[in-house]
Amino acid sequence: MGGRTVSVSATQFACTDDVSTNVDTAERNRSVVALGRLVRAAHGKGANIILIQELFEGYYFCQAQREDFFLRAKPYKGHPTIQRMQKLAKELGVVIPVSFFEEANNAHYNSIAIIDADGTDLGLYRKSHIPDGPGYQEKFYFNPGDTGFKVFQTKFAKIGVAICWDQWFPEAARAMVLQGAEILLYPTAIGSEPQDDGIDSRDHWRRVMQGHAGANLVPLVASNRIGKEVIQTEHGNSEITFYGTSFIAGPAGEIVADADDKDESVIVAEFDLEKIKSKRNSWGIFRDRRPDLYKVLLTLDGSYPC
Repeated sequence: MGGRTVSVSATQFACTDDVSTNVDTAERNRSVVALGRLVRAAHGKGANIILIQELFEGYYFCQAQREDFFLRAKPYKGHPTIQRMQKLAKELGVVIPVSFFEEANNAHYNSIAIIDADGTDLGLYRKSHIPDGPGYQEKFYFNPGDTGFKVFQTKFAKIGVAICWDQWFPEAARAMVLQGAEILLYPTAIGSEPQDDGIDSRDHWRRVMQGHAGANLVPLVASNRIGKEVIQTEHGNSEITFYGTSFIAGPAGEIVADADDKDESVIVAEFDLEKIKSKRNSWGIFRDRRPDLYKVLLTLDGSYPC
């Protein structure tokens, strides 16, 4: 059984701290030596759904707690980068999730707009889990997302999109697949730890998401940035080297395409969603679920109030 084939892609590049340059890099088709085959090149390789990394408009500014960085936020409606990507999606006939720093009156979110293959904006997801640690001080900038986990019906597939720190929580992946997500996508900004250069989380990062793919029997796409970024903080400079290693996993959790930790890349993989659906149904993991036994997941400490 088969018949509904979809090609997915992840891009990977080093950001500058200039919005227009990064949007150009995400969009344009240059040689491998220059900027490497991003959205247009992914389309040239047959990709239908193309994932760009988290907050790709500039440096990952959350290394520092700075008031001036709030000026980077823009409202969702009329956002110039989203509008530009809508035109590109329509031109190429591809789906593009677009990550951005959202201003919503006095609230701020780490958000992503899902652009369908005809350029239609299908809606918004706001990052639910907000990290707070050395080099990743997102709680200073972002409110916890209020959209809940969502699934978007695109031209090619139902997709679930969550953002970076969300990828460490299996509940998020399961919530999206329960709502019908056929593919999971995670735009990301992760690399070294400024407080301890002995920490290298890349393999752990990958294995957790491979587990989401395997536990839910769906393909999964993760896009991460590369390069060294230095941000001035109140205590001096903070530096992160982002480790890339963007990848695409199959429904058994196997890695079917991946990038290295240094090079600008476009990776592509093709899946037969009907064949995967048949396998998912026959495997029985959704048939045998026991939601009546999972109420403990609604608690923080694993115990119920007396």
